[in-house]
Amino acid sequence: MSQFINTKETLVTEAIDGALRTAKGRLARLDGFPHIKVVVRADWDKSKVALVSGGGSGHEPAHVGYVGEGMLTAAVCGDVFASPSVDAVLAGILAVSGPAGCLLIVKNYTGDRLNFGLAAERARAYGIKVSMVIVDDDIALPDLPQARGVAGTLFVHKIAGALAAEGADLETVTAGAKRVIKRVASIGMSLDTCTVPGSPKELRIAAGKAELGLGIHGESGVELVDFTTARQAMQTVLERLKSHVGSGPKVALLNNLGGATPLEMAVLAEELAKSNQIDDIRYLVGPSPMMTSLDMRGFSVSILPVDETELALVTAPVPMLDWPGCLELNAPVIQPIPDGLTPIKPIPSRNPDRAEFVAKCCDLFIAAETELNALDAQSGDGDTGSTLAGAARALKAVIERLPLADATQLYRAIGLELSQTMGGSSGVLLAIFFSATGDAASLGMSNVEALKAGLERVQEVGGAQLGDRTMIDALTPALEALPDGFDAAAKAARAGADHTAEIVKAKAGRASYISPDRLSGHNDPGAQAVALLFENLRAEVQG
Repeated sequence: MSQFINTKETLVTEAIDGALRTAKGRLARLDGFPHIKVVVRADWDKSKVALVSGGGSGHEPAHVGYVGEGMLTAAVCGDVFASPSVDAVLAGILAVSGPAGCLLIVKNYTGDRLNFGLAAERARAYGIKVSMVIVDDDIALPDLPQARGVAGTLFVHKIAGALAAEGADLETVTAGAKRVIKRVASIGMSLDTCTVPGSPKELRIAAGKAELGLGIHGESGVELVDFTTARQAMQTVLERLKSHVGSGPKVALLNNLGGATPLEMAVLAEELAKSNQIDDIRYLVGPSPMMTSLDMRGFSVSILPVDETELALVTAPVPMLDWPGCLELNAPVIQPIPDGLTPIKPIPSRNPDRAEFVAKCCDLFIAAETELNALDAQSGDGDTGSTLAGAARALKAVIERLPLADATQLYRAIGLELSQTMGGSSGVLLAIFFSATGDAASLGMSNVEALKAGLERVQEVGGAQLGDRTMIDALTPALEALPDGFDAAAKAARAGADHTAEIVKAKAGRASYISPDRLSGHNDPGAQAVALLFENLRAEVQG
């Protein structure tokens, strides 16, 4: 898999310097590349307890992203998924420790424990007061004597950092960190593995499956579980967490493991907020990539019960952009639709034949969703099928509320429904098509002439003409042939749709931005949808 790197050997050092260039002078690094990779606060005066953390790289923004006032004083970076050396850790301790001492925050991995532990011993030999805490918040393997440290470590950074910023002594800061470690619990889930620079991607998670209880270094999950929806995934994660979480008000930390989109993370946040698996979750950190596993397409949830003092510490503002803050969870605020946009409900009327006809058209577009999305992926953003299927589902749900007995009002009602439920330019154009068709029908035009009038209005508004590689290329010939029956219309629509595969320069729609080689040999998805519709209608008539 291609990645935006130069070499795996220089990846971490180049990334650190890239981060420092945009840190506005807040951060600096020790002069020790490539073996000593330590980022420190540029404004540190050693008057307070220093906080040093770190570990292997690949978890960005951890740990460099949390160096700053109110959190870490220094981050010691190893290579990707590799613990930093003893000398690197010791350099970090010596660079930032003053009379108040230093707290090392270490995730529970053997390499980190050994290297940070030995560095602490050597620092004590220099006369520096050093404490070390081990974070073991992962509950994936509850019987494991040495649980891993994962995203719950961020709560330790935040609360210990806030205590240190207030001027607390080393014993108080250490006690605060240990209290968090004792009560925080985390677990993760992923739909895909991460891509380690310089190594082939491991493909071990089949479609329809997810790994539950994975670490942050690309290691396999504890269990392979079925995956269906975001709701089911969040319920599974919280169900595993609930027996490990104490009582009282809680803060949840929703962490993107690196490859989930913001849209997906927002849905997961909604499911976390709505879930009743764990009670009294009042606050949320995220959703955000905070402790990632390179590009792993997954998430983790950490839960921490807090008292008023700890809540004040975890909500205290810090200047690091990578810390998303801790905010209270509230129900969505809903305001009324402005006057004039309240949905107009047509007066329903019955016509069983028309109801069946509309339902069959809707079923066709629902069934064609995957096929049309695949076509659209060649010339657009891959959502034509989903857009049409979503509109079809919405229309099918309100069939009994449509004015089915009056064709004129039915066209207008369908146009109104599509304008309210169908997104994108296609939704607007189809809403115009049906509304204009209804207007034409009200003037006494036949169905075919009214449909042609609707098509003409679409061309006026949308600007597409015959030959521009749009649905017009199938709809125009279909309507011209419709007076001769559905068989003639279906053949004309199919010929028009198939011809779009030969049009390699689109003049309208998203396909106009696509290179000719991408378009050649692929039907326009809108034209294909029209052809499928008329072919289906022909089959119904002939059947």
